Amino acid sequence: MSNVKLFETKKVRTHWDEETESWYFSVIDVIEILTSSSIPKRYWSDLKKKLTNEGSEVYDKIVRLKLVADDGKMRDTDVADTEILLRIIQSIPSPKAEPFKQWLAKVGYERMQEVQNPEMSFERARENWQKPGRSEKWIQQRMTGQETRNKLTDYWKESGVDRTDEFAFLTNIIHLEWTGQLL
Repeated sequence: MSNVKLFETKKVRTHWDEETESWYFSVIDVIEILTSSSIPKRYWSDLKKKLTNEGSEVYDKIVRLKLVADDGKMRDTDVADTEILLRIIQSIPSPKAEPFKQWLAKVGYERMQEVQNPEMSFERARENWQKPGRSEKWIQQRMTGQETRNKLTDYWKESGVDRTDEFAFLTNIIHLEWTGQLL
């Protein structure tokens, strides 16, 4: 699951890894926000060298994931989980770092609350759909559709479907029957 979080008015590309239950944040996006650098990639390149020279293992824990770039294409991007990102932020001299740490803590705290009480996820989804003006009817249809999809995939799992390509194949069959077109 990939999406964009907003920090103040800036976009930070993110990815939720369901397997590890971890958020990953685009390092370049964070550096651009904290430094106001016109070339955040160069800043990150220099910071990686500095951290490596200091004996830090931060760079070894950076992951590369495909995220949507400014040109709309999926591009490999350095991402870090919250722990590593906070360590990177600590290495950046910037008055913007403290509010960013607070923002990250809020995002992490909200996710932890949702893990403890999954109903909160539904409420947050409802609020997020209301912000761009979605109607209550649309929101209800969306939530009902997701519940139906979850029941279907649960049924498939109980029937022995466990591979991603098998789910994709079955989804394509349903889509073909519904629309007459393959996905």
